[in-house]
This record gives sequence, structure tokens and C-alpha cells, in this order.
Amino acid sequence: MINMRAIWTGAVTFGLVNIPVRLYPATSDHDIDLHQVHDADGGRIRYERHCEVCGKKVDYEHIDKAYDDGETTVVLTDEDLAVLPAERNHEIEVVRFVPSEQIDPLMLERSYYLEPDANSVKAYVLLRKTLEQTDLTSIVKFALRQKTRLGTLRVRGNVLLLQSLLWADEVREADFPSLSSRVRVSAQELEMSAALVSRYSEDFDPEEFQDDYQVELRRLIDEKLKQGEALDTEATFGAAEEEEGSGDLVDLMEALRKSLERRGAGTKDRPAGKPAASRSHAKGAASRRKGA
Repeated sequence: MINMRAIWTGAVTFGLVNIPVRLYPATSDHDIDLHQVHDADGGRIRYERHCEVCGKKVDYEHIDKAYDDGETTVVLTDEDLAVLPAERNHEIEVVRFVPSEQIDPLMLERSYYLEPDANSVKAYVLLRKTLEQTDLTSIVKFALRQKTRLGTLRVRGNVLLLQSLLWADEVREADFPSLSSRVRVSAQELEMSAALVSRYSEDFDPEEFQDDYQVELRRLIDEKLKQGEALDTEATFGAAEEEEGSGDLVDLMEALRKSLERRGAGTKDRPAGKPAASRSHAKGAASRRKGA
């Protein structure tokens, strides 16, 4: 990928199938970076890290994390955090396949592209085609930047897209008193509202929209540069290697066969009381393909 560097390497695990991959951010921020400066002379305003006990400036390598419960502070070093199992895990583990419509967009967080290792392209394409044909979304668990994350694995073009999800307890419920009382909407009002919606209705093309604020900000900056209202940048502001993929490759068909045998009828590994939400969906998709 042009001008892109992998931020994580590991493997997608699907039963006994192991697909080494590299992770790339799928989005980027287009906002213009602005700094704070002194209005009197344009000097850069910098924030330094000072210890409240000794008053000294502290470099990043001497900064640990801590938890404060109000009475006691627990200090956690990088070495402490590194021993956590989730932090050492370099697998994107497929835990379930669910109907795509069951994914609430509110839970979607960040998006990442997955690039297969040169030796795992076939397994990667197989998983991609399986998701396309069954119209299912894969629910996965993985660790990234010292956090265990829930995510979805779906298809975008010819690439597998990993999207991190919020955990259920991170999503707030909306309970507004103003909506608790009954509100009467007349048939005429509903008809007029529907007519207005119809007038605005057309296909969505994201290329038709732009960030007006950033466009105007760039125009303002360019104009001030043209008029000579700028400061000397050098005078004002001052002048991780990728990890190798891991995991032994095994025969793809053999891994699939053993995974199916291990899964059995699909009920042995499922927690009690959890219905097979995606089984009927997948079966329907399979029957449609057979009849096609």
C-alpha cells in the first residue's frame, strides 16, 4: 500500500486455520494541524510534564501509569502491563458469524485494512469469499495498544476490513423525559413530512461533500502567506520496526476439516442459552446458492 505502514502484525484464526496478516489504518484525519503561539511574539507554547512531588520535568521513559481509587494509588509499569495475556496476544480470533443486520452502527469504532502475508493469500481469499456468499459478518476478539477489543470482520471490495466495536457497557441508553409523553402526529403532518423526505431522497455519493471549515481555513492560511503575514517556521517552532508474522501454516483443507469436526453440530462450544443466530441465515444462503 502506498504511503502506508502496518501498525500491527499477527494472524486471523478461524478454527485451526491461521492467516498471517498486517493491519493498516483504513481512515485518516484531514484536519489542518494548528499550534498555540504567544500573541506577542509568535513563540511556540509548549506543555511540559512536571512531577507534583519533586517539581522536576519528567521524560516519557520515566512515566508510568497509575490507578487511583480515592484512597490508594496503584502504580503499573510497562513491564506489569506487558505480562497481561491479552497484550501478548497477536491473534484476531473469529468467535462467531452473525447476520450483518444485527451489528448496530452505533457500536462501530475504528476501521483497519488487513493485508495477507504472501504465503496466506489463498486462505485470506477463501475467508473473504465465504463472508461474501453467506452475507454474514464475523465477530472477532483481538488486542491492540494494550486493550482487548471486540470487532467485526467484513468485506470491502477485495479486502477484509476489521472494525473495532464498543463493548456493550460502553453504549449509553437514551432516556429523555421529553419523549416519555404521548405525542399526536396527524396523518396530514406525516404525509407532508414524507413528501419533504422524498424531495431530498437520492443516492449517497460521499465525493459530493467536503469539509467547508477546512477548505476555508486553508484559503485563509494561503492568503496570509501571500500577504506576508507569516512567521519563520524554524525560528518559531524549532528546528518501531515491524514485527515478523507468526504462526505456522498448516494445510488449509485439513485445517478446515478438523475445525468442522471440532465444532460438530455447532452447539458444543456455544454458551448455554445462546441461540445459533446465524445458522438459519447461513443455511438459507446455502440453499439459495444450490437452487441458483
